[in-house]
Amino acid sequence: MRSLVLIGHGSHLNPQSASSVYAYADLLRSKGLFDEVVEGYWKEEPSLRQVLRTAHYTDVTVIPMFISEGYFTETVIPREMGLGHQGPVPPQGVARSIGGRTVRYTLPYGVHPRMAEVILERAREAYPDLNPADTALIVLGHGTTRNENSNKIVYQNAERMREGGHFAEVHALFLDEVPKVTGWQEHVGAPNVVLVPFFASEGWHTLETIPEDIGLTGEVTVFEGGANGTQTVYYSKPVGTHSAVTEVILQLAEDARGAAAQGGDIDRSHQDAWDAFVRLAEQTVRIGEVIVRPTEGMFEIRHALDEGRANESLVTLVTPEGLRDQVRLDEAGEFRPVHTLRNLPRGWRAVLSTAELRRAVHLLYPAVIEESYAHHHHALRCTPWNATARRQTGIYAKVQKATPQQVEHVAKDVCGGCMKTRLWADEPLHQTFFGGVPGAIPCAEACTLLVAEVREEVSGKRGAAASPSHD
Repeated sequence: MRSLVLIGHGSHLNPQSASSVYAYADLLRSKGLFDEVVEGYWKEEPSLRQVLRTAHYTDVTVIPMFISEGYFTETVIPREMGLGHQGPVPPQGVARSIGGRTVRYTLPYGVHPRMAEVILERAREAYPDLNPADTALIVLGHGTTRNENSNKIVYQNAERMREGGHFAEVHALFLDEVPKVTGWQEHVGAPNVVLVPFFASEGWHTLETIPEDIGLTGEVTVFEGGANGTQTVYYSKPVGTHSAVTEVILQLAEDARGAAAQGGDIDRSHQDAWDAFVRLAEQTVRIGEVIVRPTEGMFEIRHALDEGRANESLVTLVTPEGLRDQVRLDEAGEFRPVHTLRNLPRGWRAVLSTAELRRAVHLLYPAVIEESYAHHHHALRCTPWNATARRQTGIYAKVQKATPQQVEHVAKDVCGGCMKTRLWADEPLHQTFFGGVPGAIPCAEACTLLVAEVREEVSGKRGAAASPSHD
C-alpha cells in the first residue's frame, strides 16, 4: 500500500496556482495505481510541515511539482518536510525514515527526459501544420540569476529538440535572464515560430507577462517589418499542464521505489484518528464551521449556520472534489488560502459515503483531524515562533529580526479570523472537538501566511490595518 504526495507551490492570493496540481492528483487518483494521492503546498494547506501527517500509509513517495531544480526543490521542501537533505537530489531520489514512514523524495517532474516529448506535443498542438524546414522553436523558461539550475533544464531540452531535427532552429530564451524573450527577433530567422512556455502552470506569466512583453495578440500573432521579414508566432499552452505529465510523474515514482517491491502498511496513528472521527460523525459532530451527521447510510456535511434549511434550498455535492471546489472561495468570491478562517461559504450540502468522508473532510480542513486527535492524546508537538523563524531562509530569513510585539501585532490580523488556537504562542487549548468542544482546533505552528506577513511587517511594507497581501 502506497501514498503518492504531490507538492506544489500554491499561493496566498491566487486559487489558480494550485489548479494544475489538483488536476494531476485527480487524474492519477482515477488511474488507481496508488492507494491514495494527496497534495501539499508551500503557500497553502496542507502545508509542507503537515502533509506527511495526512498520508494514510507508511510507504510515501513525494514528487515536487516543479519545472526545474532549484531553491524550492533543493532547500525549502526537504527542510520543511524534515527530510534531512539539502542540495541536488540524485537521479534515484532520496529515501528517509520519518516517524515510522518510508519517505521517497524524487527530482521535480520538469527535469525528466520525457519532458522533451511534451514540448514537442505542445508545439504541434499550437501549430498543426508545422514544417521543420521553415519553423523555429523557442523554449521559454523563467530564469533567475539566483540559481543556475533554473535555466539548466531549459537549455537541456532545447538541445534535445535540436538533436531531434524537428525544427529549423531551436532557441532557449528567458523572462528574467539573458537571452531574454523580449529580443527574440534578434535570434530567430525562420518565418514561423512556435513559442512553448516551459512553465508548470497557467498563470500570471503565461497569461499576461509573456504576451505583454513581446506583443502577442492571441494564439497566433503576425509580426511584420522586422529584420527577417514577416514572422508568425504560434503561442502554446505551458508544458506543465499537458496530460502526458502524469506519465512522467508515474515514471519518477517507480524510479524512486527502486528495489522496494513491497509497499507499506496502514499508518496506525492516522487510522486511529479517522476511526475516532467516523464514530463521532455517526452520532453527529460539529467540526469548525460544519456539522457532519449520518443520513440514510451516507454522511451529510453542511455549514452549521445552514442547520434547519430545507435540502432543496441548498446545492447538493456528491463528490469530495465537488466540496473542495465549493469552499475554495468565500461568499464574496475571495480566495481562502487558510481553510480554518471563519469565512466558509454557505448554501451547500455534501452527501458522501463512508469511504468518501475521509477525503472530503481532509479537503475541507486539511490535517485538522490528525492534529486534533494527536492533541487530544497529548501527542501533538508544537513549534514555537522562534524555532519557525530560525528555520526560514532566502527572502524570509528577515523574519528572524521580528520583535515579539511585531509578531503579535501581525497575528491579531492574520490569526484573528481563524478558528485555530495558537499553541505555538502558548494559548491554552484543553479540549478539542474530540473532547466535545465544537470548533476547538489546535494550531501547532505558525502558518506560511503569518510568516509572509511578518516579513512584510519587518520590511516596513505592511500597514497597521493591512489585510494579508504577500504571496
